[in-house]
Amino acid sequence: MESPPVPAPIRPRHLRRPSLRRLRLASGLVLFGYVLTHLVNHALGNLSLDAMETGLDAAAAIWLNPIGLALLYGALALHLGLGLVALYERRFFRPRPVEVAQLALGLAVPPLLVGHLVATRIAALAEGLGKGYEEVLYLLFVASPGDGLRQALALVTIWLHGCLGLYLWLRVRRGFAAAAPWLLTAAVLVPVLALLGFVQGGRAVAALALDPAWHERTTTPGRLGTPDQLDRLAALRDGLLVAYAVLVAAVVAARGQRTWRETRHGTIRLTYPDGRVARVPRGVSVLEASRRHNIPHAAICGGRGRCSTCRVRVAASGGGRVLPAPSPEERAVLDRIGADPGIRLACQLHPRADMAVAPLFPPRSHLPSRRPWERAQSGEERFVVAMFVDLRGSTRLAEDRLPYDTVFIINRFLGTVGDAVRAAGGSVNQLLGDGMLALFALETDARTGARAALEAVEGIAAQVAGLNRLVAADLGQTLRYGIGLHAGTAILGELGDHTDSRYTALGDTVNVAARLQGLTKRLDCVAVVSEAVYAAAGLPVPASREVAVEGRSETLRVSLIGERIGAVPVA
Repeated sequence: MESPPVPAPIRPRHLRRPSLRRLRLASGLVLFGYVLTHLVNHALGNLSLDAMETGLDAAAAIWLNPIGLALLYGALALHLGLGLVALYERRFFRPRPVEVAQLALGLAVPPLLVGHLVATRIAALAEGLGKGYEEVLYLLFVASPGDGLRQALALVTIWLHGCLGLYLWLRVRRGFAAAAPWLLTAAVLVPVLALLGFVQGGRAVAALALDPAWHERTTTPGRLGTPDQLDRLAALRDGLLVAYAVLVAAVVAARGQRTWRETRHGTIRLTYPDGRVARVPRGVSVLEASRRHNIPHAAICGGRGRCSTCRVRVAASGGGRVLPAPSPEERAVLDRIGADPGIRLACQLHPRADMAVAPLFPPRSHLPSRRPWERAQSGEERFVVAMFVDLRGSTRLAEDRLPYDTVFIINRFLGTVGDAVRAAGGSVNQLLGDGMLALFALETDARTGARAALEAVEGIAAQVAGLNRLVAADLGQTLRYGIGLHAGTAILGELGDHTDSRYTALGDTVNVAARLQGLTKRLDCVAVVSEAVYAAAGLPVPASREVAVEGRSETLRVSLIGERIGAVPVA
């Protein structure tokens, strides 16, 4: 098998082109901000019509200036276009309900919204018909209640679509679990208050409409439009609806053509370690192939290239053909985790030939509170301090001893280190042979967690020194160890198979801590602590130096603790 293409040079993050996903997110946030101000303005109807008009003036100051209009309409066109692109690109072999709901709501927004858009903003720009809240509420609540119901439905649809998009973006972010109840409360209260304000404003306008003088003043052609103006606006509305229908039909037709083209050009075989084979059309991602054939495959971010939990090792490629080169987004993730050649993200790899793939993470988390298809999607991004501790020379230790004696010694070491970690306020997360991963700041703030991790380094030194005084005479040597300590954000989630799972941390922070622990051998020290730990702890950084860390394009500034590994004299 030929090795994958040589990675492209790493570009600084600020120089990388924004991905389509980021552009869609940015445009969606702009539109969500506009919708939020609009709904808050509606909610002012619970106070009075005057409050609604005052709120409308404030909203106009934000959105109806040249910069606001360019930003708003640019975001609208970009989001709509990228939504259609996503509809074409996204395959729906086994979609989750939340993804289906977001797609359906997003497709429903334009036809529900276009009538209101034409009757208000386009009418003002093209025909000079300036309508305030009184005129709009009169049309929607008195003259044409059916349009009012359609507008209320559009309001709820747009809000739900935006909230689902925010949920899919934020659910793996740090602190989401703590903020979720408050966000849910806001997500429910905002549209409810807006609908109540809309009804209250409509009732006030209906009462005003009984006054002949008000009715004559408000329903003049200069405000609501002449028959010719209304006909032109109706024709424009119908034309926009037809154009949108044609665009959606074109995307659906393009999807059908793609399916026909892929079928015509044959399929490829993906072989998994347990012998299962997935036969899929060329161009389908590995993650999509797993889902299509009901093969469990971890993907905490849902297959959006935002984590590395779906990554696979490519074992073989048919005909010796080279793998497709990773996209800049995939390359950035692979570089962050220091991936070896042959490691790819399953959600981003679209093979063109037969190959064998081996998923590198357990395929399913065991979370009784979640449905089976959502178990592997759980996760939370938050700050942690990761500590890797490793016993040195365990292989040599076992050469002249019975296996049970070796296990006893290693267990004594791990128990000693674990006691020191817990005494400092940390948590022993994983036992990795003769080493362990410990996590700090899981239940505390960043400052407390980072200081606890630094205290644990000293505690481990004292505990291992005491253990050496007990066993070094029998061993004929001291137990030596190395520690790597790094702080930053990581994905926390419960990973494992259907019978055994563990809440653990994944990501660049954990990977860097492991590599810093490996550097203790070369640097001949007890611990390598990154500058990020001292920054989080709010402590001055001791004498530091820059070191190259495998898999990272930039050096990392660290401090060294202990001149020699485990330099504890034999008692």
